[in-house]
Amino acid sequence: MQQERRQPGPGQPGPGTGRAALTAAAVMLALTFWGRGLALVLAGALAGPLPALRTALEQGQAEQPGGADSAASGDSGPASSTAPAPALDPAAIESYLVPLLTDADKPQDAGTVAETSYGQGSGEKYIACAAGTIKNNTSVPSAEVAAEIQNPLPFHIELNSPEPQVLIMHTHATECYRPAEGLWFLPGDGARTTDRAANMCAVGAVMADTLNAAGIHTLHDQSLNDYPSYTGSYGNSRAVVQQYLAQYPSIKVVLDVHRDAIEKEDGTRMAPVVEVNGRKAAQVMLICGCDNGSTVSLPNWRQNLRFAAAWEGAMEGMYPGFTRPVLFSYRFYNQDLTTGSLLIEIGTHGNNLNEALYAGQLAANALASLFTQAG
Repeated sequence: MQQERRQPGPGQPGPGTGRAALTAAAVMLALTFWGRGLALVLAGALAGPLPALRTALEQGQAEQPGGADSAASGDSGPASSTAPAPALDPAAIESYLVPLLTDADKPQDAGTVAETSYGQGSGEKYIACAAGTIKNNTSVPSAEVAAEIQNPLPFHIELNSPEPQVLIMHTHATECYRPAEGLWFLPGDGARTTDRAANMCAVGAVMADTLNAAGIHTLHDQSLNDYPSYTGSYGNSRAVVQQYLAQYPSIKVVLDVHRDAIEKEDGTRMAPVVEVNGRKAAQVMLICGCDNGSTVSLPNWRQNLRFAAAWEGAMEGMYPGFTRPVLFSYRFYNQDLTTGSLLIEIGTHGNNLNEALYAGQLAANALASLFTQAG
């Protein structure tokens, strides 16, 4: 079985973030004299590559009278949502689901998909966290990990706050899912698209709407950080997140929403699924990075790990079988930016889009429950 390897990038922020102090100072001055819109544009110009700068410009336009809708149209540039959505019935996933291809549309040379369900691990590498588990791929003793996750969340989410508490974004926004209902995929399907109605932005939208409906003020950035070039996508997304944190210091949690890719040597794509309330959902997996003292610099990894354990426990407790074990490993993924920064894999390229949309809602439901109880 082969699994897509994500590039964690350098452990240090690198030259693209060495200007963070200058950017923050400039943004503060801009906020004082020019207002938030122009301040965000300045942040993009100082710290961001092209996708981030486009986002900054469009958000700056959205701050101006008559510009609120400019960032949400078209596929040529990034789009973002900077206000809570209207109240949403968390059970109404049907309003998000899309028509899928049927077996009548299946070509003769279609690829094969196999469903599976990954269970919680056991053995010395696996640490229990409520109903879920953490797979410890580091040299940190498991007893130390188990002790750390008993501590409370390192941040407090203010319910029904006028200020944003959560940011959802996508380093690899163009990752997408099968458009077919059956267990097959179209020949030549690279599982990438710039269509925000079909890629990770669609899943992020469900998650953001669900959190906002629960009274957790959530922003959703739809920048295509991996387009037109996959190389440098983590640098692009880092700059985007820094812009949001500069404009909205109230943000406690940053969720980088991806999908995984798992396939067999013969090219069969694996679709991890679970049935929840009579409907198939893609299984999900959290990834939490760890500082290794040299190439991966994550001074707040313990705080992020607490968050990962709490969310994992909430998801698996509410929806048994929904999660794969948390991957705790020497990954960077820009998780130094807040003490609530995590990467979540919503299914794989073997899942269909509706399974992923439903999984996004379930994951957000569990997060809302966690934050509501903690609040």
